[in-house]
Amino acid sequence: MSAVLAAALGVALAGCSSTGGKRAEDEAAAQAAGGKAAVNTPRWTIAMVTHSGAGDSFWDIVQNGAKQAAAKDNIKFVYANDKEASRQAQLVQSYIDAKVDGLIVTLAKPDAMKDVISKAEKAGIPVITVNSGTEESKAFGALSHIGQDEKVAGEAVGEELNKRGKKRALCVLHEQGNVGHEQRCDGAKKTFKGDLQKLYVEGTNMPDVQSSIESKLQADGGIDSVITLGAPFAATAVKAKQQAGSKAEIDTFDLNAQVAAGLKDDSLGFAVDQQPYLQGYEAVDLLWLYKYNSDVLGGGKPVLTGPQVITKKDAAALQEYTKRGTR
Repeated sequence: MSAVLAAALGVALAGCSSTGGKRAEDEAAAQAAGGKAAVNTPRWTIAMVTHSGAGDSFWDIVQNGAKQAAAKDNIKFVYANDKEASRQAQLVQSYIDAKVDGLIVTLAKPDAMKDVISKAEKAGIPVITVNSGTEESKAFGALSHIGQDEKVAGEAVGEELNKRGKKRALCVLHEQGNVGHEQRCDGAKKTFKGDLQKLYVEGTNMPDVQSSIESKLQADGGIDSVITLGAPFAATAVKAKQQAGSKAEIDTFDLNAQVAAGLKDDSLGFAVDQQPYLQGYEAVDLLWLYKYNSDVLGGGKPVLTGPQVITKKDAAALQEYTKRGTR
């Protein structure tokens, strides 16, 4: 390790003295972009296991960030997912059995993950939680949590609705039992001066999502805002609004190319971005830093990647990044 440190420091000092810090940084970035590691540390294996269902574009962006950091850090990155909490825990256990060097996990349904994270800790495998599990991460023994505080993000939505003069909002939850989703809606309800209702839908069935929102809007013409909790559901809510003949504004958590386009053409009001690319990138990078230098960020507090409220004025600039899969 001392030899690795000395070599790394030598490269860093040479880069700063002979070419300037900015140029050295650009060269490292170019190496990573070309699939070449920017470091000479051992090739550690890091596994990420999330609660994502099939075809969720949000997690594609998380993976893009993780893969970019892995290329830079000479990391072998592997990924698995299952929306069922018990099966997610089984996947984590399989990586513990495989003796990976680090784990990145989500805690959408924390009770199901507590024991397996404890097993990882006992096996000497460092764990970082991302996206969901802000409150449970430290108690479960994770090094850090990277993501947005879901309550704070929800509160930001309530405040934005107030600015827009909204009076009656519908918060659409597409995954029952997901504590982060409940926190988002509850946070919005806390700061929103109007009335906020919850609507539970089956997120794996988009026709059902559309019909459920459509029926609610037809039954209650006073709803003037619909909040979806994931970018793929925003476009579905727009269709439901059109079919119902409603004038409600559609707003959403998270960002993708469709959402950026919707903000630009006014079919969406605003979006709350938690920057998933950063969640994947920073998680891998922090595990590398921990393995390499025993570094830990956050001081026991979450490392926040959001919320960032995005409106029409931001859409054009962000469209370029959504097309390449980094926002």
